[in-house]
Amino acid sequence: MKKGDLTSLQGIYFGLGAYFLWGFLPIYWKLLQDFSAGIILANRVVWSCFFVGGLLWYKDQLKATVRLFADKKKIMLVSASSLIISLNWFTYIWAVNAGFVIQASIGYYINPLMVVLMGTLIFKEKMERIEKIALFFAFAGVVIITFEYGSIPWVSLILATTFSIYGLCKRVVQVDSIAALGIETLMITPVAVIYLIYATRSNMFDPGQVSLISWLLLMGAGFVTATPLLWFAIAAKTIPFSVLGFIQYLSPTISLLLGVFLFKEPFTGYHLISFSFIWTGILLFTYTRTKRIRQQRKILKNNHSKE
Repeated sequence: MKKGDLTSLQGIYFGLGAYFLWGFLPIYWKLLQDFSAGIILANRVVWSCFFVGGLLWYKDQLKATVRLFADKKKIMLVSASSLIISLNWFTYIWAVNAGFVIQASIGYYINPLMVVLMGTLIFKEKMERIEKIALFFAFAGVVIITFEYGSIPWVSLILATTFSIYGLCKRVVQVDSIAALGIETLMITPVAVIYLIYATRSNMFDPGQVSLISWLLLMGAGFVTATPLLWFAIAAKTIPFSVLGFIQYLSPTISLLLGVFLFKEPFTGYHLISFSFIWTGILLFTYTRTKRIRQQRKILKNNHSKE
């Protein structure tokens, strides 16, 4: 197996790990539902900055990261991705604690459609006929659930759009994954700190009244935020964008199951029909990609034996 193929396989593992963790995050945010979405987000940003800063120090990459500020183009892209992911975080935390876990999961079902389209339109990644059919099934499922709501699902669209653009930024900017995340969190941390000071002075947040368990959960938000983002960044750089798009269905599926069975949110017949279409698309796409990988491995094996 060539080094490039190994890298792609590792990228898939990192992508699966990231979306697996993201799928279970609603449980974590529910544990902090006594706090407002703004307070949770601010703490999430601050502790993420500390966590990633520690990683950069451990890997002796602090100086190299600081030197990146001399590249205005890269800093602009990283700054833009910082604002975009912050909006995504706030919307998701609010949706979970407001009882919209299923609508949030729909957003992340729509997101892969946007990612796959970006892969084909922007990066010119080719799709086979059966993969296009798979995309059509997934799109049909999203359309059905949208009509079922009877109105535009703004939460879903905001989550889908912001994370798609964030993924595009991660793919375009040529910066080390940890360094990029360090700059992203550093850029937004001053705003988070100012908000926490304002919230404290306005009696919206009283640090002295926060229990030890809650503080540990708020601090742990840095770890549960940074870890899947790092894995996602690695995956976005090492595997085709269209493949990444379909891996993303893992996270909303887990969240959907949590919303229905753990948080007891309503699941209608329209939901069942919609997700049947979506999963048909996923299975078709997965079958095609698996078949292609096996064929490529067989060719590589034959070429290697001839050598």
